[in-house]
Amino acid sequence: MPSIILASASPSRKRLLEAAGVNAQIVVSDVDEEDPIYLEMPPKDMVLALAIVKAHTVRKIISEPGLIIACDSTFEFEGQNLGKPLLPEVARNRARMVSGKSGLLHTGHCVIDTDRGIEIADVATTKVTFAEMTDQEIADYVDSGEPLNVAGGFTLDGLSSPFIASIEGDFSNVIGLSLPLLRKMITQIGYSWHEITHQAIGAH
Repeated sequence: MPSIILASASPSRKRLLEAAGVNAQIVVSDVDEEDPIYLEMPPKDMVLALAIVKAHTVRKIISEPGLIIACDSTFEFEGQNLGKPLLPEVARNRARMVSGKSGLLHTGHCVIDTDRGIEIADVATTKVTFAEMTDQEIADYVDSGEPLNVAGGFTLDGLSSPFIASIEGDFSNVIGLSLPLLRKMITQIGYSWHEITHQAIGAH
């Protein structure tokens, strides 16, 4: 079977796959996630579109058969896309906004089997509820730098985990890649999960 390729620079996605027994080669797409063309889309449409574009971009880069896994995440709060804050002030404002409230973490997934010419794309959604945070807690968290480059400005597997009161749905999706959805997609393509978890990294 083809080599498994993760079209993402996200350490969290890589750790998720490794923890589940999946060894993947990293090939970053460098797609501009802040392009207004995407940001103007509804949240679920945006993450699906970006996942597909990332997968196809990497498909053009690799020279040998590959099973490409591409993802994109955003946090939907009151109908708005809350992507990566990038700036401390934006991260602070967003933390104050979501404190004590709930939103939806959407992750678009696209899997392309270049060997078989099969492509599948889907979205996983998890409801995330935050505890009420003090101004000092918010300031300390933003000062850590962690929220600046993650969707919604928070992570379930990092420093903000104590501020996430509960989730409804797949926890791995909140970290950046839904393992249950990925398993379903891999199976639809025609592989077993056992094959994926015993696949060695290929050279490209």
